[in-house]
Amino acid sequence: MDETLSQSQSGYRIHRWGHEPVWEEFPLRPPAVGEATVRVEACGVGLTVLNCINGNLSDDPSLLPVVPGHEIAGVVTAVGTDVAADLIGSRVVAYFYLSCGSCTECDQGEDSRCRRMAGWVGVHRDGGYAPFTVLPASNLIPVPEGLDPLSATVVPDAVATPVHVAGRAGIEKGDRVVVIGAGGGVGIHMIQVAATRGAQVAGFDVTAEKLEQIQGLGARAVESTDLSTLGSPFDDGPPTVVVDLLGSSEATRWAIDMLGAGGRLISLTTFRDRPVPFESRELVFRELSLIGSRYARKREVAEAARLVASGAVRPVIGEVTGPSGLLELHARLRSHLLVGRGALVWGEG
Repeated sequence: MDETLSQSQSGYRIHRWGHEPVWEEFPLRPPAVGEATVRVEACGVGLTVLNCINGNLSDDPSLLPVVPGHEIAGVVTAVGTDVAADLIGSRVVAYFYLSCGSCTECDQGEDSRCRRMAGWVGVHRDGGYAPFTVLPASNLIPVPEGLDPLSATVVPDAVATPVHVAGRAGIEKGDRVVVIGAGGGVGIHMIQVAATRGAQVAGFDVTAEKLEQIQGLGARAVESTDLSTLGSPFDDGPPTVVVDLLGSSEATRWAIDMLGAGGRLISLTTFRDRPVPFESRELVFRELSLIGSRYARKREVAEAARLVASGAVRPVIGEVTGPSGLLELHARLRSHLLVGRGALVWGEG
């Protein structure tokens, strides 16, 4: 029986950008052409969803109300026309970007650079903070059989983003990689993805709990409250890659100062008004590369799923809650105390 026949559900929706979502009942429409209904089993909760709620991706009031939450893991329960019926029953994760699938970039597999991107799941389309969501079938990526829904929540962003970073940076055996902000949801999986490429890895963070987790995953844990006092964490040379998840002027300046010749700085943050003074001669004489990295390709989400399913990357989920504890989980995230990702699990109180 199609569980969406009731045509209504209760979940969280945003009514004002910058304000917490509100629990309420609202209609659930059937899937249209090219769409599928997903029964959300679990949804990852990280700083990106808070950015979405704050209106940092779009603050257009015409988009509201909307259900936030983009790190969706669930099972397809119904499909619209032009969607293969055998997708029903598949466990899937959701691709964050609403890419068109037909522009030059999409045709080349560069989904995250789509020229006609329609927005983001959880901003322009309802996300995973409700028991069901209706999404374009092209945004649904099946995961390997046996991968449980809680573990799958780290796949579409927390692991897929590091997979993309590793490709952008060309991380390989012999590299010495520093991850600044390594205890958060992306960072804690970044150190693992870099290690799968054969790199030496050091994780920088500031709390004892996060540093313990970093060390437990086989990376060098470095307390980094004062970056100005730190040199290279490696015995055999300077870092060859720095992944900056902090985005402060101090962190970026440290990376430029510390990188060895031919080094690569990968920036993932999008904060405003954080200038970094440097001279172009610094880049030229040492052949440094400053590289931005934006989310992931769809094929990298599939690769992330394989890494998690195989055990090569271990999901780090610091807190799991049902709907009643979601706003408290948001507070934990804002305090920067949460290790790894959080997760909302449907069916729990």
